[in-house]
Formats: sequence, structure tokens, C-alpha cells
Amino acid sequence: MNAQILPLTSSAISHPLLDTAALVASALQVVDTEARAIELLKSRIDDNFLRACQLMFECPGRVVVSGMGKSGHIGRKIAATLASTGTPAFFVHPGEASHGDLGMITQKDVVIALSNSGETDELLMILPVIRRQGIPLIAMSGNDSSSLARLADVHLDVSVPAEACPLGLAPTASTTAALVMGDALAIALLEARGFTAEDFARSHPAGSLGRRLLLHISDVMHTGDKIPKVGIGASLSEALVEMTRKGLGMTAVVDADDRLLGVFTDGDLRRALDDHEVDLRAAKLGDLMTTRAKTIQPDKLAIEAARLMEDFKIHALLVVDASGALVGALNIHDLLRARVV
Repeated sequence: MNAQILPLTSSAISHPLLDTAALVASALQVVDTEARAIELLKSRIDDNFLRACQLMFECPGRVVVSGMGKSGHIGRKIAATLASTGTPAFFVHPGEASHGDLGMITQKDVVIALSNSGETDELLMILPVIRRQGIPLIAMSGNDSSSLARLADVHLDVSVPAEACPLGLAPTASTTAALVMGDALAIALLEARGFTAEDFARSHPAGSLGRRLLLHISDVMHTGDKIPKVGIGASLSEALVEMTRKGLGMTAVVDADDRLLGVFTDGDLRRALDDHEVDLRAAKLGDLMTTRAKTIQPDKLAIEAARLMEDFKIHALLVVDASGALVGALNIHDLLRARVV
């Protein structure tokens, strides 16, 4: 059942304790507070930020992100963003690290530790071990005189003037600032590495972009006995039987060596039926086919087949190799099933 979108009026509120004006004012205050917190980050894209980028760029291992509570949730997101944009990264829970997961961190890694106060016990317990191993440490906190900041090789200041929470208790603006700083690091590194859309697709093969950039014609085309094809001397009835069996709405017309000579489609059939000069019983497919068939090669991207079909207003394509030999066939339904279109 679809939810009804209500207009922004008092009629949208039925509970006697809810005040429409107060709700809107509260929401706008939150947006303003968090927007100011983000704006302040511009002045903190400084030498510390550049040093953090350098440590991460030159890291021969992986970037390990850690944080407790809400900072941990932000840390997981930062690690996921880094990993999907060309910087190998993963998240380690500081509590679990004290009970064995610290072994996941090697001397080739770089650690990013998040704590707004900079005094989170679970983090401070594991950081001396990390420092003794000579592992570079990047701290992200709201207190540049904290224990975490003092232990770090680089401290990124993500302090905020105030939380959006009116009680000043729930992490709101501070977590937003940390998240944005993490995004800034990830995107700066993405551009420094020359990370491309194709690289992004390789880490997102199940996503729509991955399918568009990674799926080739050879992955979706019909091959072997599933290719509709007849010889140039085939009759109209033989062609119709082949088209019906293979279900692609067309058939290739080939020579004895399987080289493509033309294509016969549903459209060709309709034109033949409308041409009173054509003897449908005696006509051979060589007289009825379209000789300039639209083709594509198997190593092309599947999205290119979709563009061809759209450009020429056709619903199927024949696939040929470099020598012109027929190797496959596909139609728009194959692309739909593969979720390319």
C-alpha cells in the first residue's frame, strides 16, 4: 500500500501534543547547526589534512578505521567509502580489538581512530600497542589536546560549536563533521589515484553501474544451437519455424561457412506480406532478407548493444567476430534480464 504524502499544513498533524510550527522550526535548526559545522571544516583542510592523505596514499597495506559508539558507525561508513573508491580499508571495533582482532592490523597499515572527545577508553587501550609497532595513526576528534590527539601522527580537527541536539548530548553535528571529513579524504585520494568509473564498477559488480561498465555482449548473447540462422536458400516457412523455435524475433541468414549475409526479421515478414509482387510460396530468404544487418562484436559492452538498438529502433542484434562469422545473437529482453537497461 502506497503511503500518502501529506501537505505541510497543520492538517497533517492529528496528535494533540504535536505542534507543526515547532516541528518545522526544530528541523530547520538542526539543518542550520549541521551546515555551520560543515562550513567550519573548510578552514581545516590544511597541512594536517595533506599529511593524512600522504600517509594513506603511500600505505602499502590497508587503512584500518576504528571508533566506538556513534563514532564507530561513522567509522564503518568511512571505511566502506574508502574501500569502494580505490583505498583498501576495513573497520575494526576497538572493543573486539582488545580481544584478538588487533591481530588484523599489520605494520603495513595506517589506522584512523575516531572519537569526538578523544578520550574513549576502548580506543586508548589499543593505541599504545599500535604505536609500539610503528603503525601510522591518524586521529579524528573534536579535541586537539586530548589523549588521542597527542598519540597521533596526524590530528584532524572535527570539532563543532554545538551539537544539533538541544540537550547537547546526542552526537549529531559532530558525527556529521567526522563523516564529511572522511568523505573529503576518500575523494581526494580517489582523484589522486586517477580512480575511474570502471574501477568503481569493479568493486560494485552487482550495481547498475557495474552491470553497465563490466557486462559484455559475450556475457548475455545466445550461442551455439540457440542462435537463429538459416541458409540463403531457405524458404519463408523454414525461416518462420527457426524464428519461432529460437524466440528472438529474427533469424540470421548465413553462407556455408556461417558468415553473415543478412537478417530476416518480423518487420521483413510484414513487408513481404504487404508486397503483392512477392510469391510467398516460392520466395527464398535471399530475396526477402535485409542485407545490411546491424551487428556488434562479442567483446563490446552490453550497454553499447542497448544504444545501437535505441539509435536504429531495432529490438535484436546479431553478433559477429572480426572475420564476419556469426557467433551469437541477442535481443532487448536479454538486456532487460541482465538489468543493463
